[in-house]
Amino acid sequence: MPQHKSCKKRMRTDAVRRDRNRAGRSALRTALRNYRGLPAENRTGAYNGLQSILDRAASKGIISYNRAARLKSRLAPEVPS
Repeated sequence: MPQHKSCKKRMRTDAVRRDRNRAGRSALRTALRNYRGLPAENRTGAYNGLQSILDRAASKGIISYNRAARLKSRLAPEVPS
């Protein structure tokens, strides 16, 4: 156990942040799983919501900006030409 007052506070804030990051990461994984489970014709409407979730996770530091961009490009629905 920490002896210093600042170390005790650091432990408390770390626990809060850990729980918040864990919840955010879990929600992101669930959203990705749900999107991948959709049929191809329904993905176009759901892609905008997934894009927003990825951007929000990246801005909060749950995933990196590069990972968010990579996932968005890989999961983008194919546009018929």
